[in-house]
Order: sequence, then structure tokens, then C-alpha cells
Amino acid sequence: MNQEIPKIYDPKEIEQKWYKFWEENNLFSPEDNSSKKPFTIVIPPPNVTGNLHMGHALDNSIQDVLIRYKKMQGFNTLWLPGTDHAGIATQNVVAKALKKEGKTKEDLGREEFIKRVWAWKEEYGSNITRQLRRLGSALDWTRERFTMDEGLSKAVTHEFVTLYNEGLVYRGKRLVNWCPKCGTAISDIEVEHETKKGKLWYIKYPVAGSQGPGVIVATTRPETMLGDTAVAVNPKDKRYKKLIGKMLILPLVNRRIPIIKDEFVDPEFGTGAVKVTPAHDPNDFEMGDRHGLPRINILTTKATLTFNEFAEEEKKEIKGLEGLDRYKARERLVQMLEEKGFLDKIEDYENAVGECYRCKSVIEPYLSDQWYVKIKDLAREAIKAVEEGEIKYVPDRWTKVYINWMVNLKDWCISRQLWWGHRVPVWYRGEETYVGEEPPKGDGWEQDPDVFDTWFSSCLWPFSTLGWPEQTKDLKTFYPTDVLVTGYDIITFWVSRMIMMGVHFMKKEPFHTVFIHGLVRDASGKKMSKSFGNVIDPLEIIDKIGADALRFALISLITGQGQDIKLTQDKMTEARNFTNKIWNVTRFILMSLDVAEGFGPSLNGDLKVAATSLELVDKWIISRYQNLIKEVTALNESYDLGEAARKIYDFLWGEYCDWYVEISKIDLYSEDAKRKEKALKVLLYVLEGTLRLLHPIMPFISEEIWQRIAINESKTNKRMKTIMLQEWPKVDKNLIDPKVEAEMGLLKELIAKVRNIKAEMGVQTKDIELMIVAPKKNEQETIAKGEAYIRSLAKTTKIEIVASLKKKPEQSATGVVSDIQFFVPLKGLIDIGKEVERLKKEEQNVSQGLERLKKLLSNESFVAKAPPEAVAKQKVQLKELEEKKQLLAARINDLGS
Repeated sequence: MNQEIPKIYDPKEIEQKWYKFWEENNLFSPEDNSSKKPFTIVIPPPNVTGNLHMGHALDNSIQDVLIRYKKMQGFNTLWLPGTDHAGIATQNVVAKALKKEGKTKEDLGREEFIKRVWAWKEEYGSNITRQLRRLGSALDWTRERFTMDEGLSKAVTHEFVTLYNEGLVYRGKRLVNWCPKCGTAISDIEVEHETKKGKLWYIKYPVAGSQGPGVIVATTRPETMLGDTAVAVNPKDKRYKKLIGKMLILPLVNRRIPIIKDEFVDPEFGTGAVKVTPAHDPNDFEMGDRHGLPRINILTTKATLTFNEFAEEEKKEIKGLEGLDRYKARERLVQMLEEKGFLDKIEDYENAVGECYRCKSVIEPYLSDQWYVKIKDLAREAIKAVEEGEIKYVPDRWTKVYINWMVNLKDWCISRQLWWGHRVPVWYRGEETYVGEEPPKGDGWEQDPDVFDTWFSSCLWPFSTLGWPEQTKDLKTFYPTDVLVTGYDIITFWVSRMIMMGVHFMKKEPFHTVFIHGLVRDASGKKMSKSFGNVIDPLEIIDKIGADALRFALISLITGQGQDIKLTQDKMTEARNFTNKIWNVTRFILMSLDVAEGFGPSLNGDLKVAATSLELVDKWIISRYQNLIKEVTALNESYDLGEAARKIYDFLWGEYCDWYVEISKIDLYSEDAKRKEKALKVLLYVLEGTLRLLHPIMPFISEEIWQRIAINESKTNKRMKTIMLQEWPKVDKNLIDPKVEAEMGLLKELIAKVRNIKAEMGVQTKDIELMIVAPKKNEQETIAKGEAYIRSLAKTTKIEIVASLKKKPEQSATGVVSDIQFFVPLKGLIDIGKEVERLKKEEQNVSQGLERLKKLLSNESFVAKAPPEAVAKQKVQLKELEEKKQLLAARINDLGS
């Protein structure tokens, strides 16, 4: 066995070595013509413009855990990689690069600009895939896809043409969410609403032919009044009953507009009379439809004012506003209204403002021709798939979110006014329209300039990546996929649409489980954002502590309810320390080996040790390991990966390293070769099996250590020598022994309490005598079995076990474990007088601290005004001090008697 193991674990060198080995040996690819059951995950395709962020790191760590786990369970696994062309984002990135050259995309023209985007993609598009490799992702790179590669582009064209022929796609002039900066329509779910402080302007609209006061309307967007075609009031509002049906004069424009009644109007908003601008507000659009109102557009696609749809006499007073940006026009318009006596008043007002999720520009409702998918029937089938249990959300609470969203869906606007993306396969010639997968023959045809919404291509991802619409071998083998792993923020964007299209085109749900995880936030719970300056770069963390440590930190923070996780420096330090602990314990074991070359652990899960040679502690660690297999397997199956990671951590550090390894030193340092060999075999048996349990979470260090201890693998196993291809450990119920675990639990508690007393009394480095009073025979027998462990770990020279005691030993500290009492005589080990004096002084300080805290917590003003967490912290401190005072009193009593 190779005992040369470096003193310090170097993740960088080890991670590069093993990823190269896995990839070069095609260990990420499924087996051809395999009889094994397939298990498939498709990666949520990151944007080709992107770099790995903490959300990616969590999402892909989870997927990698599942894929590696299922591979070890004997499934034929496929984790399919790829990237999304990210229409708006990619176009903006390349446009910015052009700007530095002093050019615009229009200077190049559409064809040349698209060539530049492809060139950019070839140069920078593989950044994210290189970064995914650094994370350790077991993705089958031989099947990597891109949403605009030839096959996927054909799939998108086929999707549109099929939906069109089925009557599920139409073109309509409707209000859309328009981003003036990106220059395109975006869908409702791409609009983020944020509450902002603004103003409410009250404007007087005179009644036509009347000298009366007219009607005052309130608006948050005064510039849109130029497109007003009515003023609406609620029919039940008595204030305006006599005015309904009369005409008003639109200030500055002098357009005659009617006063209409509509139940949509809220009498409590403003004055109860609202302006109606059908071309620039979705509610007004619907109201305009109900009342047959004209739609007058006042904005260009760049959100500057245009009066192309105005009558000449309407432009006279407002000519100076044409061509102005919407906000400059607002400022000037308000000034004009005030000068002319039409402005009644201005109030401060907070309202929700829609912003583009990409560039944060304020969205304008804008009237334009767009392509839409009829959603109602598609949504009904997708809801049914979840309600009937064909698709399960984990955690289940997201089921309700999904169904509520689907029930209220509007038709999906799928066209975008961009150059980069899948071009709409529709051509026009005069009054003729042609829709097809191939361009029409003949002259004079012009293709629709729009491209599809990015989500229109990615909604096909689970099956287009496998070759659809062709009936490929991969499609037949790996569809439907198994699990979709994603954050809750794209249930509406992506998950719902994949289910709709999977059910519609494949007649089968695209996956059986949707595993929803929370978002990664900073230590205080804030969303990571460049503007907050709190972004943690996963690649920097990998450089500092290694990919395994980052993965473990993230996975161990996952909760069963899928809450957001707070990534702290302490958590990353803990994960790094865990990596070092595993490395150091392996190094200790390998350095202890001086037996023949043929010695090593069993790699089929069998323990190569005679049961008769096993002692209590050996049986205990084996039983605990078997329980660990059972627990981790069950937790993985229920997707509670965070708890599985925490169980492995607690076992490896808290039981294997802290207890078994320490106790095994008794045998390892003995002169008895058989005892030494037995200890090493148990150490290696448990370590090797636990490495297999750990491998999906921490693939690199588990592979490196497994390779160092698996010396007989090439002789005993036909599979390639890698932990990736080893079997997932199976529980041997015969090796689980609750009695042994209870006995060892008693000994552990006894040893821990003795060590605590020694530390409290300042004699932790000194050998002590120990008297144990155990009234029950079985307890006496257990303590006798573990006497060597107590001597070694508690540093005791003499242990006396008795059933009862008439008089307590003088000047001794005492402790209790269940109904067992133990005494540590301190005479001669410490200056009793000085120790009592020290303890009394400490007791006095604790009493003073208690008084201060009690006074503070009885102060009603403090409790009412202080943050709840501050009050809770003080209460915890109070409890700790009370316990400390009791302990000090007991110690003073022990030493005084």
C-alpha cells in the first residue's frame, strides 16, 4: 500500500488530476445498449454570457450529488449539459463591445451583427462550461447542446409551425410590456415590480361648452394624458351621475372625449374620476375594448413622444414636446399645465413600477403586433399532470404556487424585437402569409424580422436536447427525464412551460420530480447583488478552499423545506476544516500500516475480520456505520441532501475520528500484531464505505483517498479503478446492534463528563484516579468492558467500580451519568484552598452578571424597544449564567467536603 501521503491536502492539484481522469475515461457518459435502468437530468442551461455564480454552484452541486449517487446505485446515468443563447443578454453584451469601437449594430446590419455574436460565442461562450468542470460536475460533455445549434433550431421551428397549424399560435395587436432600452417586448414574468416614491398629479378636464369646474382626474403618468380617449367613473359614484355621457375637453390637445361609466373604476382612488388611455395602460386597454374607444399611441419604441396619430389641430399647443424623452416630456408638460391653469395640485405617492428584469429600465405598456401562444388548453393539461401526481414538487409547498400560476395564465407573447435568436418562420408577400419549416419558393417574400422569446426554445430542453423531433435512440432511452433541479425563481419562467410542451408534444411529462431549492444569500440574509457589494465568487472560494469544501458547505445548508440559505464565512471554514480532517485521519491510518502488501479493505462491502476478534468499540463503529448507510440512503431518496451531508459530517468527525480512531490507538500502539491488524481492518472498512457515501458530495477528496486505500481493486474487480463506479453501500442489518450502541453511548458520556471536570479543575493534562458507583450489574459490566477506553481517553491511572458507596471521597469532584455517579479525587493534584477561593470569586462575578441581566430584562422599555433577537440573546445568556452558577456552587461544595 502506498503510504506516501502529503502532509497538507492540496485541492487544486488533486481536483485537476481527477476531473481530467474522469473526463478522459468517459466516466460521465452513459453506457451504450445498457440493460440498466436509465436516470436522466438535464441541466438548467446557464446563459452563454454568464459566469458561475453561487446559485449555479448550489444548483449544479445538487444535480451532481444525484447523478453520482444514482450511478453508484447501478443506474445508467446521463446528466446532459448545455447553454442558452440568452437573446437580450447576449445581444446587449455584443452591442456594448461594438460601442467601444464607435459602432452600433445598425452600422453593421443584421447579418453581419449576427456573425459578430457567433464569433463572440466561440471566443467567450465556453467560460461557464469550464467553470462547471472546476466545480466537479459529472456532465456528459460529449452530448453538450446550445439552444441555437442546428438541431435545436430545427426543433424550435418545428414547434412553432406545429402549434400554428394546430391553431394554438396567432398574431395580434395588443398591449405588451415594452423595454425601451432593450428595444423589445418582454413577457409579464420578465417584469419586476418595485414600490417607488413618486407623485400623483391632479389635472382639470373642462366640460365641453360649459363654464363649470369640469372634472379633476389624478394620474401617476401625466405625459400619457395626451393619448386619453375618455374619462371613466364608477356608475355607483353619485358625484358624477349627472356628468356621465357628457364630453370633456382634453387640456392642451383640445380633443373632445366622453365621460363613461365602468365598474372597474375605484371611487377611492384620487377623485374617483380616471383618465382612460387604451394604448398605454393594460386596464385602460380592456376598458377601451368594452366601450369601443379609439387607441392613440403617443410613444416611439425608444419611449420618446410622437404625435403621428394626432389630428393637426391637436398638435398646435404641444408641438415642442414631440421627440422628447418620456420623463423630460413629463416635466415640460406639467409646467405647461400649470401655466395654463389646468394643474390642480400634486401629492406624494408610492406605487409599484414595472421594470425590465434584464436592464432595470421602466417598462412602458405599448401597443404592437406580436405573436402569441394560446395557453388555456396547454395549461389545463400541465395542471392535470401535477394534480394527478405524475409530477411531484419537492418540497410539496411549491405545488400550490405552480397551480395558482397556471390557473391565471394569460396568452404567452413569444415574439421579441431582437436580431439574436431563433427567427420567426413566417414570410410575407403583399397580402400573402407563409408559415413553414423551410423558406417559401419564389421572389418577393420577406421574413418576419422578429425572433422568439428565449423561453420558447428552452421549454423544449428536456426532449429537443435528446434529438426531437427526430425519434432518436437517446430520446427513446432517456425521455422522460427523472428530476429537474432548479431555484423557485424560475418555476413560472421555465418549469411550467417545459411541462406544457412536454405533455403536448411528447404526450408524457418531461420529469417525475421537480426539486426546488432556495436562493443563496449572504450571512445577513440579503440577496447577493453587485449593488450591495456582497457577491461571493464561487471560483475564488474554490481557489481558497477547494471545490469539495464549497460543495459541502452549500449542500449541508440545504433544508428539507427548501428555504433560502445563508452562506457564511464560518460555514466555509467548517467545510475546509472537514476536508482537512478527512485527509489527516487517512494520513494517520496509512502511516500506521506496516503489514504485508496484500493487506487492504474489502471493496465489496464485506468486513474481513473474524467477529470473535471484535471488541465493543469495533462493534459500535460498525453498527453506527451501518446505520449511517441506512439513514443517508433514505435521506437521498427523499431529496433531503442537506441532512444527509450533516449525518456524514457528524459520523466522520464526531464518532469515527473523535472516538473510534482515538480508542483504536490502544491497539495500533500495542505489540500484539493481530490486535493491530484488526484495528486497521475496521478503520479501513469503515473509512472506505464512508468515502463511498461521501463521494457524491465531495467527489475529489473521496476519489483521491479511495485510490490510496483501494490497493486490491485491479485484482478483485473488473470495473475501472475509480470510486465513481463502486457500488453504493448496502445495509447489513446483522451488523446493527442497538445494545452495543447503548453500551458505548454510556461510556462516551462518562468519559466526556470526566474530561469536562478535569478541564474545569485545571487538571486535564494530569493522570487521575476515578471511582465509579454503578448500582446495576449490566452497567458495571459495560464499564468493565470499556475500562481501557476510559484509561486512555480520560487519562486515569486507577479505576474503581462499586455498586454503592457509604461516604463520598474527600475533596473530590463529582459527576452523574444516568444513575451512575463518579468521583475524581483532587487532593494532591491542586491547591484546594486556592481553587475554592478562585471558584468563589468566579461565582461572585457570575452573580453580578446575573443581577445586571435580570435588571435589564425586567426593564419594560428595553424589552419593548430592543430588537427581538437582542432580547432573545440576553435571555440565552441569563440561562447560561444560571447554569454556570449552579455548577460553580456544586464544585465549591465538592471541594469543601
